[in-house]
Amino acid sequence: MSTEQALKARSESKCELCGVTEGLAVYQVPPASQGNADDSVLICGNCNGQIDQSETMDVHHWRCLNDSMWSQEPAVQVVAWRMLKRLSATESWAQDALDMMYLDEETASWAAAIEDTAGDDDEVKHLDSNGTLLETGDNVTLIKDLNVKGTSFVAKRGTAVRGIALVHDNPEHIEGRVNGTRIVILTKFVKKSS
Repeated sequence: MSTEQALKARSESKCELCGVTEGLAVYQVPPASQGNADDSVLICGNCNGQIDQSETMDVHHWRCLNDSMWSQEPAVQVVAWRMLKRLSATESWAQDALDMMYLDEETASWAAAIEDTAGDDDEVKHLDSNGTLLETGDNVTLIKDLNVKGTSFVAKRGTAVRGIALVHDNPEHIEGRVNGTRIVILTKFVKKSS
């Protein structure tokens, strides 16, 4: 029996989160999904489209979690807990549901595991042309002649840029002084110097 067939039998061919019967697909619950029924859930396209994309989230749709959070299936519990956790920042009903929800120790650590890895992924890392991590205050050397917009000079290859600053919302940009002018430089055009 395939994973999808097993999930359809388990869920009576309904979305395990909201109960819809159309547009169902297998959702493998990260981070340690093996693709089997025990670590997957059967969900509709509406739920699937909102799980990983917060900007498209319809908070009213997720009131369905008031029912599905009581599922006996650990994978369903994990997804319900994660969605309630995300919603609890702005929705008091989600916080109330989260307070009532019980997860055994193994399921709770599975549910929280995504938060542990999410923090690492969200951190912006600035890497030079060789893949070396750059930090504020580092010194770098230009590996290419760069035309500096808004000025009449070219920053020559081999120019040392001391005490750089990182552009926090863009991993490809750093700032530094060249010829007394503060400029933005693409990280792919520098290498870290000691």
